[in-house]
Amino acid sequence: MNPAAVVTTNPAGTAAGPAAPAAGHVTFLGAGPGDPGLLTLRAVEALGLADVLIGPGDVLDVVRGHARADVGTAEPSPGASPGRDPQDGEVLDAAAAATQLVMSSARTGKRVVRAIAGDPGLDASAAEEMLACAHAGIPFEVVPGVAAALGVPAYAGVPLSGDVRFVDAATASDQCWGEVGASSATLVVSTTLQTVASAAAELVAAGRKPDTALTVTVAGTTTRQRTWSATLATIAAELKATKALPTPEGPIAAIAVVGEPTAHRRQLSWFETKPLFGWRVLVPRTKEQAASLSDQLRSYGAVPHEVPTIAVEPPRTPQQMERAVKGLVTGRYEWIAFTSVNAVKAVREKFEEYGLDARAFAGIKVAAVGEQTAQALVEFGVKPDLVPSGEQSAAGLLEDWPPYDPVFDPIDRVFLPRADIATETLVAGLVELGWEVDDVTAYRTVRASPPPAETREAIKGGGFDAVLFTSSSTVRNLVGIAGKPHNVTVIACIGPATAKTAEEHGLRVDVMAPEPSVHALAQALAEFGRARRTAAEAAGDPVTRPSERRPGARRRSRV
Repeated sequence: MNPAAVVTTNPAGTAAGPAAPAAGHVTFLGAGPGDPGLLTLRAVEALGLADVLIGPGDVLDVVRGHARADVGTAEPSPGASPGRDPQDGEVLDAAAAATQLVMSSARTGKRVVRAIAGDPGLDASAAEEMLACAHAGIPFEVVPGVAAALGVPAYAGVPLSGDVRFVDAATASDQCWGEVGASSATLVVSTTLQTVASAAAELVAAGRKPDTALTVTVAGTTTRQRTWSATLATIAAELKATKALPTPEGPIAAIAVVGEPTAHRRQLSWFETKPLFGWRVLVPRTKEQAASLSDQLRSYGAVPHEVPTIAVEPPRTPQQMERAVKGLVTGRYEWIAFTSVNAVKAVREKFEEYGLDARAFAGIKVAAVGEQTAQALVEFGVKPDLVPSGEQSAAGLLEDWPPYDPVFDPIDRVFLPRADIATETLVAGLVELGWEVDDVTAYRTVRASPPPAETREAIKGGGFDAVLFTSSSTVRNLVGIAGKPHNVTVIACIGPATAKTAEEHGLRVDVMAPEPSVHALAQALAEFGRARRTAAEAAGDPVTRPSERRPGARRRSRV
């Protein structure tokens, strides 16, 4: 007997043969036109349950952030039938290959998410895959998504209302062009950048006035979005003048809107006019440290790129930390002060090593230097008693820290777990307030490994539009592991000390945060970008990103 086979028996005890694997489940999921923020709540729920994600690479990039870390991925492509020897000679086209891949995955009992660009209900190939599942008895569901023909005009500042008709230029017949050309309806045309001029000519030939306004948008709803405004008669010259048409690299999908709704695009363009739209911003922090900062940058239209410049390692001599944690449990301290997320992590790991949890903080007052550190404590199960009401720094913490009072404070000692390179500001201030401080090295900071060669080249070659420096050490370490940023890159610093270090390394500081917080720094960069855009528009110049000013940037850029 094949040891891999499973045999079941009926109630009478006779063999019933190998058990068929449980049928899986397929979710045909609309990934929308490109912005991951347009995924529905139901889509996010389905992605969290998925065992396998199937779809084109660009669509998987949109959805994979909501899936489990161990989820499998597969991209359908033409070729031999899955499960067959290529020598058998059966070759499948792309649609058939996708159907085979979906069904073969589901038949193993897995929960499959078939990710479709836009809305699966409007995709003919997805409909064929659904029919195949239905005929095979594989359960499936459909999670609608935002169709590109609806989402892209909204992001381009072109509201659709009234009589609207949708045209697929790739399949439109002469009769179709004749009907829509003779009408006065607003047209939403799914086309490509290479063929939009011929579609415009078809409409003029069918009766539309040559001066009818239109917009053409590529990479809609993403930070690569670009929109051209013209007329049916001038769109070809407009694309040529702006050098929009690339060298042959395959068709570039575009959405064209023809008619009256395009007239107010200048006033209604809310997406492409974000202050940092399309800016590649280098954030010298780990993904964990940069999470909220990167989210803030995205809200301004930027594309954050995290590059850790510091790695965290345990202290060389852990005994001091071990004694302090034991003292925490036995009542040695009145306060514990956390000055970083890494300090919270170090104490938490030591707690887990001893089998302790947040209950060990009972009776101890807890301070956090800022909101991010406070959030890390809350996730640990500890609500801080003190967070600075003003500046989120050691100085701000000291402003609110109470002086030692022997009447109300039974214990006069503070536990301060921190980095080996931390400054003495907090220790000196606490001592001045009458407290005894156990200043303990909870972790060491060392220079991180260099980033990939592509990132290093982008840093030195002007591929980034801006870099945010949050400390002097991030300046020194970034230059040390990746080189000095190009002179077109906007340099933003969190405070005077960091700016001084940047200047000592030959960098021009363009932006300074009004207060020493990462969120104030990001906001200051956004204000810089907004002022830059306003100045360009007032001068009648095109709005460009800083990286587009470097020699050869336009020639190498891609839509």
